[in-house]
Amino acid sequence: MICIKNGTIHTAVDPQPFTGDILIGGGKILKIASHIDDDYEQLIEAAGLNIYPGFVEAHCHTGLDGYGNGVPGQDTNEWNDPVVPQLRAIDGINPMDPCFEMAAKAGITCFATGPGSSDAIGGTFAAVKPMGKRIDNMILKYPIAMKCAFGENPKRRYMTSRMSTRMTNAALIREALQKAALYMVKKEAAGDDVSKLPAFDQKSESLIPVLKGELPLKAHAHQANDIFTAIRIAKEFHAKLTLEHVTEGHLIVDELVKENLPLAVGPTFSHATKVELLNKSWTTPGILAKAGCHVSIISDAPVTPLHDLPLYAGMAMKAGMDPYDALRAITINAAEHIGVADRVGSLETGKDADLVICKGSPMEISGVVKYVFINGELVE
Repeated sequence: MICIKNGTIHTAVDPQPFTGDILIGGGKILKIASHIDDDYEQLIEAAGLNIYPGFVEAHCHTGLDGYGNGVPGQDTNEWNDPVVPQLRAIDGINPMDPCFEMAAKAGITCFATGPGSSDAIGGTFAAVKPMGKRIDNMILKYPIAMKCAFGENPKRRYMTSRMSTRMTNAALIREALQKAALYMVKKEAAGDDVSKLPAFDQKSESLIPVLKGELPLKAHAHQANDIFTAIRIAKEFHAKLTLEHVTEGHLIVDELVKENLPLAVGPTFSHATKVELLNKSWTTPGILAKAGCHVSIISDAPVTPLHDLPLYAGMAMKAGMDPYDALRAITINAAEHIGVADRVGSLETGKDADLVICKGSPMEISGVVKYVFINGELVE
């Protein structure tokens, strides 16, 4: 067991940090208290240091679009078919990508990664930890969501083939969900009679968990009208939904408060490369959080570097976001967004021992990460 003593503890579920000790063992947080006298094998003196939960990225493509790969090496998007719900992130993720080590050393201990952005339906995401060589052993939860996309990315990619308008984009998503709904009805009606089963349809089979409410749609939507289209389609099919990017969220905050959906905001630390990013602002996450929305801040790596995730929260703070809300946006809120808050995202007894120990604040340029633990193991 390892005891981390006398650090300033930021739990991400209590607004007030406090000085105390943390005991970890067996990959878990065993105890958090003002003083711990239990037996332990290793001591880390954290006086003058800040202790945070491991940071959580709610939306990226790390391991699919690798460091230094360029377009020929990307596995993020299927460019031959705009509707590919059967794609599985874990079949494409490369744990040898240098971004994994870079993220871990910066304190990003869990991230959601997967395909899609240029496909109307892109496949399933996974929540992984950046420690290991074999993705099967690094998965925290799979699948966590079904990616779908609206707006400029699908339009631009399939402009000369399958779609050139937002209406076609939405129609393709509806068509796939309608086919899957009919397929599901026929499959359930067949019961145990194999002779009555419909012909196997891998795409429809992959969408059944969405229709049953077991798997949320993870909707790429920057522009306000795309956000509302994603909500409209999810309601039509009684599907769960999380919204990703939400660039114009601050323009429709009153409507988003009513919808009460998880919002992953970003990437903001990048150029406005398309018309739907014209209203991009660091004020967006703070405005949404202040209004009562559930907000995460994301890198969308490799669009912006995953290892700089805490700095993006710092930029939101500089633009007016409450510091506690900013911390939650890269810890517990992000964990809730991707459905893994029972394991990570806060410093609480029984959760995974994913911790970041810093000199200063990691949300400031001057902050220095001193120690990172993933599953109770020190990242070297």
